[in-house]
Amino acid sequence: MSAEWINNFFLICAILIAISVLLSPVSSRLGVPILLVFLAVGIFAGVDGIGGIVFDDFSLAYLASNLALAIILLDGGLRTRASSFKVALGPALSLATLGVALTTIITGLMATWLFNLSLMQGLLLGAIVGSTDAAVVFSLMKGRSINERVEATLEIESGSNDPMAVFLTVTLISLISMSQINASGFMLIWHFIQHFSIGICLGLGGGWLLWQLINRMKLDEGLYAILVLSGGLLIYAISNSLGGSGILSIYLAGVWLGNHPTRGRHTILAVLDGVTWMSQIGMFLILGLLLTPSSLTGIIIPSLLLAFGMILIGRPISVWLSLLPFKHFSKRQRWFISWVGLRGAVPIILAVYPMMAGLPNAQLYFNVAFFVVLVSLLVQGSTLSFAAKLAKVLLPPKPEPISRSGIEIYPKSDWEVFVYKLGNHKWCIGEPLKALNMPDGTRVIAVFRNQKMLHPSGKTELKADDILCVLAKEVNLDALSELFSQAPETEIGITPTRFLGDFFIEPQTPLIHLAPMYAISLSEEEQHKKVQDLFNEKVGETPVIGDQFKWQSLRWIVAEMQEGKITRVGIQLPKQV
Repeated sequence: MSAEWINNFFLICAILIAISVLLSPVSSRLGVPILLVFLAVGIFAGVDGIGGIVFDDFSLAYLASNLALAIILLDGGLRTRASSFKVALGPALSLATLGVALTTIITGLMATWLFNLSLMQGLLLGAIVGSTDAAVVFSLMKGRSINERVEATLEIESGSNDPMAVFLTVTLISLISMSQINASGFMLIWHFIQHFSIGICLGLGGGWLLWQLINRMKLDEGLYAILVLSGGLLIYAISNSLGGSGILSIYLAGVWLGNHPTRGRHTILAVLDGVTWMSQIGMFLILGLLLTPSSLTGIIIPSLLLAFGMILIGRPISVWLSLLPFKHFSKRQRWFISWVGLRGAVPIILAVYPMMAGLPNAQLYFNVAFFVVLVSLLVQGSTLSFAAKLAKVLLPPKPEPISRSGIEIYPKSDWEVFVYKLGNHKWCIGEPLKALNMPDGTRVIAVFRNQKMLHPSGKTELKADDILCVLAKEVNLDALSELFSQAPETEIGITPTRFLGDFFIEPQTPLIHLAPMYAISLSEEEQHKKVQDLFNEKVGETPVIGDQFKWQSLRWIVAEMQEGKITRVGIQLPKQV
């Protein structure tokens, strides 16, 4: 390996990564997922593109993609809140197991017919494309204000369904290659239980050990992120070597770390954000280079039929059947969850398995999986905002600080500085700081006016365009943002007033008091109920903001919550024709 070859390698990698980053703003203007841009750069740089780079090392692609996927799941786990599991664990696990199995069967049967495969080969193709992709879901959900239950269900599902797809893929490859021809149903069930149980135990146990180690070590600030990354990959590797799901283990380790006070937490998140972006760019570039578009020409029609069959038939059926026991999802929410069955790098990675095993039709599996991913990113990814609006799961954007940063005051510190810029219409303009009803334990530590820092006191009067630095904790974020900020403008026409209700009432209001105002007919039993009782019946015990239902020609909406309880209900009147 000459110095010139190494230099050319660095040059090509730097150019491709730079092009991917510089083209990323194009994704928002075109309305396509940013990951599709990275994939397109790889394809155009490949053997059939303008770059003409010949890359066909499936083993290297498999290694790099698994490494990138592990890092992406670790970062996703760190950003998953424990409260999400309270409202979405059951439905997410049902989708991640039963849903993937049903999608595999339905898609596999379609593949058997479309590509003239045996039943086992068709099911293998179904298993390869059967799981939603965490990298794509985390990327597309970031920055969107989605109904918490729906968002949490999709994120937990995408983070936990890969083990099921890997298990089905490996099992079917073993059966097709006759290496486990004598395997009984009991053995398959045992391997399934082993795969998941080891993955869960090592993920949570390893996450706890890593958390203890981080909090007991005093390191340079930048080393904590490296310790988290290396520790997560160690958990991933040990889990895989013991027959568990490394993917599930590293995701759960991230969840544990992200929901416990951890030394250097803000630095860890900041560093991993950059590493995750680099992983996504590298993974999709490599997968794009691996594709030879000219090899897809003979399978375009059946692959299109399979992709749309899975999107419009396989995924919806599996979602609706998987969510049957969970009554708190509306029909619109179920359709939205069906639509966000996004495919990404995981199907392409799984498609490498048959090639490494030397199975017949291995190249076909890879080409079809790639085609399905392209269709999914283009069709489902680019219509996500529109689908969210139709499904009424897109909430009005919340006010936020213009920036926030953590302060390492002491180990495991959770203090942050939130920075706000006062708009012209905020009520607090002209008021002294001492008149503000700020949350307990928060303090304005600096005020910037005309690019000069003021030393604020209780008598300091606020003016338009003042920039405030507030010392607080994340638990105070929503209250402070309501006080000092305004929600960003949205292009989709969602207004908080209309979306969350035309009128607002207390949840303890008796229904009989509302009956004459809104022409509500009440039965004898309903005359003794309160609004809260109505929501308990219709929504369940774990409501989230945006949950809604139609009753007595009115739409009833959860408009505000505090500490898991409904504090304000919105009533939306029928639209005038």
